[in-house]
Amino acid sequence: MDATGRRRQSSYSAYELTEETPVYVISVAAQLSGLHPQTLRQYDRLGLVSPDRTAGRGRRYSARDIELLRTVQQLSQDEGINLAGIKRIIELENQVAALQSRVAEMEAALDGAAAAMQQREAAVHASYRRDLVPYQEVQHTSALVVWRPKRQQSD
Repeated sequence: MDATGRRRQSSYSAYELTEETPVYVISVAAQLSGLHPQTLRQYDRLGLVSPDRTAGRGRRYSARDIELLRTVQQLSQDEGINLAGIKRIIELENQVAALQSRVAEMEAALDGAAAAMQQREAAVHASYRRDLVPYQEVQHTSALVVWRPKRQQSD
């Protein structure tokens, strides 16, 4: 995993372009992000934005990397946060995203378990016998019955 919290893949489909597809060389990424190429290299060394590498070790940036570069620049210049703070913010945001994903997975698993439990409960209720039992009315009387235990006889 890189600093953005995503898994790096060594091979990409030649026909599939996503926001994580590494397509931009460092000079283009620098222009798109408004930063100097040397700044991008420094961010890479610090682990803030880690682009994919080609077989010749050249950097290739994705659209997501460009967006992260812009975020780093905004936090640094507009908010006055130092690079160590920015790295920590990125790590925490990635951790929050991972935890939110895990919560969503657990909620889905819980929903599935609840549905399975309801199905089992319905099956149990469907198996109940529904025989008719004759009803006998109980007669109510006003008689009083006193019970006294038998006395033990001593020998």
